[in-house]
Amino acid sequence: MKMKLLVAASTFAIGSVALSGTAFAQSTGQIDFDETIIVSGKVTRSVAGVETPDTSRAKQVLDQAIIGRQAPGQTVNDIINLVPGVSFQNNDPFGSAGGTLTIRGFDASRISQTFDGLPLNDTGNYALYSNQQLDPELIEQVNVNLGSTDVDSPTAAATGSTVNYRTRKPSEEFGVRMVGSAGEFDFMRVFGSIDTGVLTSSGLRAFIAASSATNDTIFGGIGEINKKQINARIYQPLGDNGDFISIAAHYNQNRNNFFGSQSLRSASFPDTKAERDIPVARCTIAAPVAGAADPATSCGSAFDYRYNPSNTGNIRLNSRFTLADGLILTIDPSIQYTKANGGGTLLASERFTPQGLVGFIQGSSAVANYFSGNDINGDGDTLDTVRVHSPSQTETWRLGVISSLRYDIDENNVVRLSYSYDRGRHRQTGEAGLLAINGFGAEPFPVDNPLLASDNTSLQKRNRLSYAILHQVSGEYRGTFGDLTATVGVRMPFFRRNLTNFCFATSSGGNVACFGTDTANATYDAATTFQAPQQRVFNYNKPLPNIGFTYRVGDATSIFGNYSQGLQVPGTDNLYNSFFFARDRAEAKPDPETTHNFDLGFRVRSGRIQAQASAWYTIYNNRLASAYDVDLDATIFRNLGRVDKYGLDGSVSYMPVDQLSVYVFGSYLWSKIKNNVITGETTSNGVTTPIFAQTAGKREGGAPVYTFGTRVQGNFGPFSLGAQAKRTGPRFVNDQNLPVVTNAGALVYPNKTPAYTLVDLDARLSLEFLGLNENTFFQLNVSNLFDEVYVGGFNGAATSVTSVPFAQVGAPRTVIGTISVGF
Repeated sequence: MKMKLLVAASTFAIGSVALSGTAFAQSTGQIDFDETIIVSGKVTRSVAGVETPDTSRAKQVLDQAIIGRQAPGQTVNDIINLVPGVSFQNNDPFGSAGGTLTIRGFDASRISQTFDGLPLNDTGNYALYSNQQLDPELIEQVNVNLGSTDVDSPTAAATGSTVNYRTRKPSEEFGVRMVGSAGEFDFMRVFGSIDTGVLTSSGLRAFIAASSATNDTIFGGIGEINKKQINARIYQPLGDNGDFISIAAHYNQNRNNFFGSQSLRSASFPDTKAERDIPVARCTIAAPVAGAADPATSCGSAFDYRYNPSNTGNIRLNSRFTLADGLILTIDPSIQYTKANGGGTLLASERFTPQGLVGFIQGSSAVANYFSGNDINGDGDTLDTVRVHSPSQTETWRLGVISSLRYDIDENNVVRLSYSYDRGRHRQTGEAGLLAINGFGAEPFPVDNPLLASDNTSLQKRNRLSYAILHQVSGEYRGTFGDLTATVGVRMPFFRRNLTNFCFATSSGGNVACFGTDTANATYDAATTFQAPQQRVFNYNKPLPNIGFTYRVGDATSIFGNYSQGLQVPGTDNLYNSFFFARDRAEAKPDPETTHNFDLGFRVRSGRIQAQASAWYTIYNNRLASAYDVDLDATIFRNLGRVDKYGLDGSVSYMPVDQLSVYVFGSYLWSKIKNNVITGETTSNGVTTPIFAQTAGKREGGAPVYTFGTRVQGNFGPFSLGAQAKRTGPRFVNDQNLPVVTNAGALVYPNKTPAYTLVDLDARLSLEFLGLNENTFFQLNVSNLFDEVYVGGFNGAATSVTSVPFAQVGAPRTVIGTISVGF
């Protein structure tokens, strides 16, 4: 890919063109299928880095003309905040500390994200981790399907939308690029890449790239963030008909501290800069006293002392083969690895449990959860209660393949058949480790050196093994009938969840008791009535149709429409919570979420304008959430019924002259919960009456009511200046849309967070006019220009008005300078 794309938006928009569909989809098979849309002699152009592809889905693409202007190292999930319908609250200005993503009101666990066709959602809870994404310098483009997914998509988490991004190809010319950035909060980042150019007469070429970024946490003053990444890709064309084989590798390492999360209370959540920037006090753990029953220290319990480390890597192969005229085979196999944890501290007793055992009993007492039966703190006695590092550990190996066979019946009719496979081995444990004298974990991964109990087994708060398996077949037809193009497809997923819980399930809310030996399990089983360690298998399958059309009205305007169904299989936390119930109970068989998605819109695509507007409606069934069960007197995961979501999305990207580009976008969201939710019960004179949360007719919490924004860029010879602003509307803090109150009714926080506006600036001076390489320039980025204090990401799914959510404090103004040198 020519790096001229980074110089100015006008250079890319007018001087460079891309074939329709070349990189709009997630898998090679979908790309290949979309490429056949091309009408002879017609190509499409992005305008100022924005394109609205001519598909039946509401889709938007951002390319390097916008990506390259954002803060260096920025997560792609923050960059798509410029797409209508998307709302992202970044935890820091650098993209290294996570964030909160919603699209059309669906949270990240209901959004499918892929990287060169590789599914990125966690195989257990379907979470997305925005700080583990590809370096932005290597992203060719990112596209967002608003409300639907591709037919061959191998995902269990797509009741919402999909986000797909693709790695750039190695350049055909030899090149080296070095980028250095520095900014506030001691931010330092270096990025380097080497492209080999064409190495053989057959066109073999490759690149290798690496980056390293460090900074202090933006709040608290005690944490640090350290991120490293390595990427490589080898690309081999096979002839001149578009066939190829590509193999790519990616490794990302994060060593992070948490920071900036506070309970959403009017009395304590910061409203001013002075309140926002209060540092966290440092502490020291006192030495234990031999022969004394030492109480646990509070040092290390604060949120800012927590680690959130991760090691993630993958190998991706993409390929395309022409088997005969009009017969194309694509195969995309992959392998992924993840090692990560997150969490804080718990208390460990050096004594035994009431049953004379060692292990972990959640909620067993106010004193401790871990019981070791030996000396933990090294003072020579077994009398103490010790605070220990106790994150939730996850290790995942994941294999996958997406394959597709396309056949061109004739120039107007195309069919394809696809098969997708995804298998994740998901090992979830909770080993305890020691704290250092400064209150931080002695090491980021306690699993590497866990605390041992007196029976020489690891002390851990969970112990389970999960296999998430998908076999999926799908088919799609596209026919062109004059100005009308119709698509009809269906995917048939077969999901299997093979789960083994090596701990006792002691409550429907997920509490467990974990012991390290069969003898201990037998003793605890005899003394209690809880569900013992066991294996259960869950199967889910459902045909998911996808039907759409585009109708061309003149050369530049078209109407489009789409209907699709989505499926969200229950996550592992939900399924393991169901282990508390006997196998034959309905509560032991959670149902999946499903959606019916409708889109209707129009778009305009010409050399100087890209515009799109759409109205959409989603019927969201079996919404999964936690709720109180009257009969069981317990809180469980259950299906809360139907939610209707609907809204409007629109964007216009316009370049009136080569020196100026203007992009505006906006969305409005409505949602309506259909049912009231039971949150508890009250008993009077022997009569029990359920308590309902008044959620019927209310909006879902956590998602903004509206968003709108703009980006303007001017190019003045070698100098260019860009400004972008986004207004994010109010977000309800719970599903009742009522203020948060105490049990006595006193106000804790209003019913919604205030709207806020963020403005970012980027300026670039290209040194190409001095005869230097096109990749040589200075760039300055300023995020949150006016230093607005605002409420960042939070989970607004609570049904109780007394439940106080935790919210991230919005990131402050930050200035970053960058020097890029290429040759």
